[in-house]
Amino acid sequence: MHKCTKWAHKIISLQDNEGKWGWFHSLGQHSNSPMTTEQALRRLQYLGFTAADDCIQKAISYMNDCLTGKKEISDRKEKVQDWPVFSSLILATWIRRFVKDNAAANHVAQQWAEIITSAFGKNQFDYQEYVDTYSKVFRTPPKGARMIEFTNFYPISLVAGLLSEKIENAFIEYILNNESGIYYVYENKISAIPKAFQSKNTSRYLAAIELLLEYESSRDKLRFVAEWLKENQNSNGKWDMSSAVNDKVYFPLSNDWRKAETRENDCTERITKILNKLI
Repeated sequence: MHKCTKWAHKIISLQDNEGKWGWFHSLGQHSNSPMTTEQALRRLQYLGFTAADDCIQKAISYMNDCLTGKKEISDRKEKVQDWPVFSSLILATWIRRFVKDNAAANHVAQQWAEIITSAFGKNQFDYQEYVDTYSKVFRTPPKGARMIEFTNFYPISLVAGLLSEKIENAFIEYILNNESGIYYVYENKISAIPKAFQSKNTSRYLAAIELLLEYESSRDKLRFVAEWLKENQNSNGKWDMSSAVNDKVYFPLSNDWRKAETRENDCTERITKILNKLI
């Protein structure tokens, strides 16, 4: 219902013929694009775009070409990252956020599922197993580059639906209690709710919850979130996280928030979707 907003039209107008927007992930961007491809895809997904939409189809085709070696993302290669592994990870993640039948993306997803399954094989995280399996699957990172941690948006999104119930339970429990939360999404402990409901921090916290809800076993573990959301429901049955959450990423969904009612509707729409998965 938000595909015809000015936000959607602006993003789509900036997509180039290849299907990308500037650089893919890096903060440094081409001068002709005010956003990265990743930023555009995240925003479009929140506005309701799917693989059925032309702009997303073009982006998936571009990402698949990069993942299979036909093209290369134009980002500056980050020396501190295991760049070949990291670039394949981010590409595969964003492809699978829209489609689940892409062979190249699924291959990368299975590699990460193997690593995580090995690391949590004893019902708790075993760092040495993680290192050993990572090195077996991807090889040891090149000198000067760090091994990629799994407690960030990409692996967590990528392996949803690929872990056994036993491994998934241990994995989600670890993520919930990780002191640094989920890197690139919310960098505080997820088992502790934000102190202030009306804040940008709450919007980012909800993004972490939305990500974890892609795992079936997370629903029982996140019941406390449902109670917290109900406690912060207004007397009119709606939610309002205030104008502080207007970050052009998760909000706004509607064209503008000059009316408080419109902001309430957007906040309520997002929270209702979360509650429908929790209850």
